[in-house]
Amino acid sequence: MTTPVIDIRGLRKVYAEGSPAEVVALRGVDLRVEPGEFLAIMGPSGSGKSTLMNMLGCLDTPSSGTYLCDGVDVASLDATGRAKLRLSKIGFVFQGFHLLTRLSALDNVLLPLSYAGVPVAERAERARAALAAVGLAERAGHRPSELSGGQQQRVAIARALINTPPLLLADEPTGALDSRTGEEILALFKRLQAEGHTVVLITHDRHVADHADRVVIMHDGELHPDGWQPPDPAAPAEVHA
Repeated sequence: MTTPVIDIRGLRKVYAEGSPAEVVALRGVDLRVEPGEFLAIMGPSGSGKSTLMNMLGCLDTPSSGTYLCDGVDVASLDATGRAKLRLSKIGFVFQGFHLLTRLSALDNVLLPLSYAGVPVAERAERARAALAAVGLAERAGHRPSELSGGQQQRVAIARALINTPPLLLADEPTGALDSRTGEEILALFKRLQAEGHTVVLITHDRHVADHADRVVIMHDGELHPDGWQPPDPAAPAEVHA
């Protein structure tokens, strides 16, 4: 049996617990993602999907429940351990690209390698290979301001993949792109999945979610299978004899 890349059980997140401002963001979430899956987590703003994204990316800690990331129990790690896990096991792709404007595409991509202690002689070679993998080999020397939105997102994807992490987390990755460029980025994710990467995509857009092989619905801090619909508050209550 293979080890799931994500194995979450009973995950809860409560902000300002016990105070008048208490907010329950996650309500006992269970989620299992196998290696090589392409999963979309879909839900509107305020549904809890961003909180779940922060948990998956080890950017925040749960109030209760367990999260095994590629077999590692995240609760057993301190802040330094979580940072090392993010570096080795998780690649992030954000809506806003998060590129450093003063650096070239090549230098943006190789940045994680410096944190990982990769020898200087290897960094540029690996970064060039990553840029070539996303179709941007000829743009290695360009700064973000000299690239289109789609090209910037490809640079961000190359950076996310540079340490060959088992998990790629994409948070609204097409939100800042026009529809044609968004389709190109989604096709790139499909290609990466075909090459063995595990992709988890967070979106509010049904069309974007449909590019994934599996979709789950986030609503009021709970996770539901695709096709689930929230109850109609206007519908009459069911009466039992």
